[in-house]
Amino acid sequence: MSEELWKRAKQMQDNGQSEGAIAMVRLHLKIRPKDFNALSLLGSLLQMSGQLDQALHFQSLAMNAVPKENAFRHNYANTLLLANRTKEAVAQWEITVKNDPQFAMGWGMLAANYRKVGDPEKSIEAAKRTLRLNPNFPGIEGSYAFALADVGQLVEASQVLQSVVHKNPAEHQANSSLLMLSNYLPQSSQAVFALHQSYGRIFNAATPPQVPDRDPARALRIGILSNDLRYHSVSFYVRAFMRHKPEGAHIIVFSTAPAQGGEGKQAVTFQNAQTTKADDTTSQLRALADTWLDVGNCDHPMLNAIIREQRIDVLLELAGHTWDNRLPAIALKPAPVIVTAIGYPNTTGVPAVDWRLVDSITDPISSESYCTERLVRLDPCFLCYSPPAHAPEPTLPDASAAITFGSFNNAQKISSETCALWARVMAAVPGSRLLLKSEGTSNAAARANLLQALTNAGIAQTQIEMVGWFDDRDAHLRLYNRIHIALDTMPYNGTTTTCEAMWMGLPVVCMRGDRHAARVSASLVSAAGHPEWIAENAEQYAQIAIQLATDHATLTSTRHNLRQQLIASPLLDEKNYAQRFHAALRACWADWCAAHV
Repeated sequence: MSEELWKRAKQMQDNGQSEGAIAMVRLHLKIRPKDFNALSLLGSLLQMSGQLDQALHFQSLAMNAVPKENAFRHNYANTLLLANRTKEAVAQWEITVKNDPQFAMGWGMLAANYRKVGDPEKSIEAAKRTLRLNPNFPGIEGSYAFALADVGQLVEASQVLQSVVHKNPAEHQANSSLLMLSNYLPQSSQAVFALHQSYGRIFNAATPPQVPDRDPARALRIGILSNDLRYHSVSFYVRAFMRHKPEGAHIIVFSTAPAQGGEGKQAVTFQNAQTTKADDTTSQLRALADTWLDVGNCDHPMLNAIIREQRIDVLLELAGHTWDNRLPAIALKPAPVIVTAIGYPNTTGVPAVDWRLVDSITDPISSESYCTERLVRLDPCFLCYSPPAHAPEPTLPDASAAITFGSFNNAQKISSETCALWARVMAAVPGSRLLLKSEGTSNAAARANLLQALTNAGIAQTQIEMVGWFDDRDAHLRLYNRIHIALDTMPYNGTTTTCEAMWMGLPVVCMRGDRHAARVSASLVSAAGHPEWIAENAEQYAQIAIQLATDHATLTSTRHNLRQQLIASPLLDEKNYAQRFHAALRACWADWCAAHV
C-alpha cells in the first residue's frame, strides 16, 4: 500500500467522507487484492464507521495472511474490543507479545484489558513490562494503578497515581482517579478536600451559555449527564425524579456510555468492570426521557457544544470522580446551572459546578467547609431507592445455621477500620460467621489480601466465606437469605448494598462517620425508619450488632416486615421525593436568575 493511499484515506475520513474513503480503498483492492496493508486499512475505516463485522472480516484477512505482522493483529484486537469481545481481543494481544516480546503496544493493551476479564494480577505484570519498554505509554500508570486497586493494594495504587499527577498536574484521569481512591483511604476530611480543591485549579474560568429567557418560574430544560444509565447503582436512584417531573419540564439525557460500534473507551472501575453496554434498564430509562442523546464517543469540547445546543437550564452531573466522568466538559460550563448528585460521595472540586444535592445527615451544617459547591439538602434523604422489580421473598437462614454477618459491598471498602469493627463484633458472638460477596472477591490475589487483613484484625479464617461475582440478579438477592445481619463498611459506606440488604429484610448495622461517604448508610436506614441501627462509635457499633444477634424475635419480625416498612417509608416515596428534588432544582435556577437580572 502506498503512503499516498493512506494519506488520502485519512484526509477523507477526517473531512467526514468516510464512505468515500472506504470506496477508494475497495477500488484499490480490486486492482491489488494482495495488498494486505490496504486490507487492514479498509478494516480500520469500516471500524471507524461502525461496521464492525465487515471490519473484522477484512482485518482477519490481512492478519491471517501475515500472522507475524503485529500491526494487523493489533487492529483486529481493537475492533474485537469495540465489539465487546474482550476475551478474544486479549487472546490476540497475547499473540502479539509472543511474536515480539518487545511490542510495547501489546503489553500496554494487555495491562488495560486483563483486569476486564478478571485477571488483575496479569494486568499488573503487563503494566510493569510496558513501563520498562515505554515509560510514556499513554495511560499505562492508570492501568497499573487500577489493577493494584483491584487486588486490594489501595495505598500502592494511590502512590502510582500521585506519581503521575506530580509529573503532569493537569492530567485529568489520573487526578480524578486519585480523588476517587481518596474516599477509600484513611485520610482526614481536610486532606481529601485539599486534593479536590487542587484538582479544581487545573481548569480555567469558563463562560456559561447565554440565556435570553431568565424567568425563574418558567418550565425548565433539565439535562442529565451520566455513564451509568444501565443496570448500575446510579440507575436505582434516578427513576423517581425522571418518572415524576413537573408539568412542562423537559428532560434531556446525555448518555456517555460508549455506543456499540463506536470509538468510545471501555469502562473501567476499581472493580472488575462489567460492560457499559445498554440493557433493559437503559430501555426503561430511555422511555422516561423526553430526549435521549448517546454522546459516549464525543470528546470533551464536542460534548460541551452538544449540551449547549440543547439549551439546558439545569444540568445534573451524576458521575463526580467515578471512572470515565466528563468533568473536563463540565468545567467548560455548558449550562448556566450545574448540579452534581447521586453518583459520587464527595465534592467535585470543579469551579463550574454550582450545587450539590445532599441531606442533613450526610452533610450537617458544618459540611460546607469541605465542598466547593453550595449544598442543597433534600431532607429526610438525598436518595430515593427503586428496588428490583422481581426480587425473591426474604427468608431467614435455616434455624440450625450459625449467626451469619455479611456484606456485599465492594471489597475495597473493607478497610482496616472496617476489619477492626467486624472483628470486635464477631469476637463477641461465639461461632458466628462472615459472608462476603463482591467483584473483588472473584480474584485470588484480592481474596488473599482481604483474608489477610481480616485475620490480622482477629477474625479466624474458618469464620470467613467469600463468594465471587456472578451476574444472576435473582441468585445475588437470594444470597442475602443466608445472612442474619448486614454489616456496613467505614469510612466508605455502602449505598445500593445498604438498600438492597434492607429490601431483603436484613437489619444493617452502620456508623455515623465524619464525612458524606461515611454517613450515607446512616441517612438510608434513618429514612427507612430504623435509626436504632446507627452507631456513633465503634463500641456502639458492636453493641448494636451483638444485641441483634441475640434477639431472634427482632430478626424474625424484621425479615418479615422490613420490605413493607420500606415501601411506606420516605426512602421509597417517589412522588414526594421527586417533588423535593425538582423544587431544589427550581430553587437553584431561581437563585441563578436573581443573580443575573
